[in-house]
Amino acid sequence: MRISGLQKMTLLDYPGKVACTVFTGGCNLRCPFCHNASLVLPERAGDPMDEAAVLRFLEKRRGLLDGVAVTGGEPLLHADLADFLRRMRALGYLVKLDTNGTFPERLRAVVEEGLVDRVAMDVKNAPLLYGRTVGLRDFDLAAVERSRDYLLAGHVACEFRTTVVRGLHTAESLCAAARWIEGAREYYLQQYKPSGDVLRIDGLSSFTDGEMRALLAQVREIVPTARLRGVEE
Repeated sequence: MRISGLQKMTLLDYPGKVACTVFTGGCNLRCPFCHNASLVLPERAGDPMDEAAVLRFLEKRRGLLDGVAVTGGEPLLHADLADFLRRMRALGYLVKLDTNGTFPERLRAVVEEGLVDRVAMDVKNAPLLYGRTVGLRDFDLAAVERSRDYLLAGHVACEFRTTVVRGLHTAESLCAAARWIEGAREYYLQQYKPSGDVLRIDGLSSFTDGEMRALLAQVREIVPTARLRGVEE
């Protein structure tokens, strides 16, 4: 498996836990607002980290860290992810998996084997706007819908989240996205914040804090438990 980065401690990536974050390389989407472009684009990727070295780090941090957040890129792009999760599990770690939802069968497999404790799935936009938002004109939403349905059925603790970007999202599209996951226990609107490693942000920008709060108010009419990330409510 291609490991492209390690954040040795985080209080944000795994809610309620002291964790580290493992970044996998590669993604099958091309979201223009992606802030981890060097993980997504092969031409920007550096040398991968040694998997054994990451596992040695985790072994040394046993008792100090509660869990590991596995993100990307898209972790489920890697067919050998399950083996890596098993090794972390053997060390006693809780595991949170981030996914874009495009690999529903692999998602189901790692959940049903008990390899993850929490899943965070991106909801990129309203269904009709998905292709533009993920940077793929002819994007087929069927696989993402299967992942959504599986998570909504309550097989594992999960959250849905949308990174909100001016130029891609509107109140109407966010409400349509909320209806698409209606019944979700956790839904977060994340304020887009530019980084130095953005994929392609031409013409796109952030909503203000006040605008984010106004968008949340409308989304809460559909998903009452929706919250903001990156902005005080």
